[in-house]
Amino acid sequence: MYALVDAVAFYASAEKVFDPAIRSKPVVVLTNNDGCVCAICPIARRLNIPKFQPYFKVKHLLAKHKVVVRSSNYELYADLSDRMMNVISRFCDKQYIYSIDESFLHFTGFTPLINDWHQYGHLIRRTVWRETKLPVGVGFGSTPTLAKAANHAAKKLKGFNGVAVIDSEQARLRILAAMDVADIWGVGKRLAKKLKQLHINSALDLAKQDPLQMKRLFNVVLARTVDELNGRTCLEWDEVRQDKREIFSTRSFGERLTDPTVLKTALINHCTIVARKLRLQRSLTKRLLLFVASSPHELNAYKKSLVYELPTSSADSCVFANAISEVFAQLYQQNVRFYKCGVGALELSSQQFQQSDLFTPNKNNIKLMKCLDSVNARYGSNTLALASQQQSQAWHMKREFLSPQYTTRWLHLPKISCNL
Repeated sequence: MYALVDAVAFYASAEKVFDPAIRSKPVVVLTNNDGCVCAICPIARRLNIPKFQPYFKVKHLLAKHKVVVRSSNYELYADLSDRMMNVISRFCDKQYIYSIDESFLHFTGFTPLINDWHQYGHLIRRTVWRETKLPVGVGFGSTPTLAKAANHAAKKLKGFNGVAVIDSEQARLRILAAMDVADIWGVGKRLAKKLKQLHINSALDLAKQDPLQMKRLFNVVLARTVDELNGRTCLEWDEVRQDKREIFSTRSFGERLTDPTVLKTALINHCTIVARKLRLQRSLTKRLLLFVASSPHELNAYKKSLVYELPTSSADSCVFANAISEVFAQLYQQNVRFYKCGVGALELSSQQFQQSDLFTPNKNNIKLMKCLDSVNARYGSNTLALASQQQSQAWHMKREFLSPQYTTRWLHLPKISCNL
């Protein structure tokens, strides 16, 4: 048996965890630079607030209904996600974290104390709420795709109260018949449109198709989806997650930039993020991809990228920062209103297998980077940083409605006042 545990409107729900005053109010969360609405809590959803609409278009609608607006607080969401996943992991013998708010559970040799899967699902929900104050939906099925379908039913279909179980043919037919084909895991809008042209409108319609025919007409992935919808497990996850082969850090700015010092600061901050991620998975790189760009809607749009070859493989933030300083003049151009920049590490290799060069000195300061990472892990991100990272703050994202980072900054710890 598989299960999928998924948080309800995770970003919006996370905003309510440390702010009880807004738990009964409609809440929406905006994307980077407060651009679009990306998360809508169930209360706000009843007001028919459209998702993924630009904020300026729905600003008056949100004000009319007194909706609480928040900027994306990624530091808070990441920490709450870790807490939620740790709680969920206690309920199974195998867990696969699919996204920041979704986790698959696999029950093989593990036998729940409660034989009723419905009761077990509600136990998971109550425990997650008690320990994290995050609402979740739980779906059980004999395959990952059926578990995903059950989770959809638990949160979206009538007759379910946060938990759905597909453990019989009757339950499978009932839930799949009520699901639109576009709601199936792995079926996007374009594919759903093509399927509906073939009169495949529901998940049950797709389950009735011949997998070989679906493979001929579309691809092997859809054929496997058909098998999974019929209870035949096709999807498996590696016991050990593979390391990333490329690592990037990119982001658009809160405002257009023309100052070279500000742009250089942004690039150096991105390179330190890439270096830290490399060290986390014990990887090195010899090639850095650097790019800067103006908005494509500018009259004279500008975009420049280059690949910097390092003398020796590295994951040292200082080495990366020096590389940016060396080639920055080739990227920057006067009178350009820069909108975005980024750094990427290409062709990664393991720290464990490295051949030193007799004639090229190794500039990596492993002890310094270890000290940097340990201090920042204990006291918070950027407690220690390169001096060149702090030259300017003007490049940071626009987050006018940012809530406190309750769990990652000492100054933002919740305060309790007692009046005697």
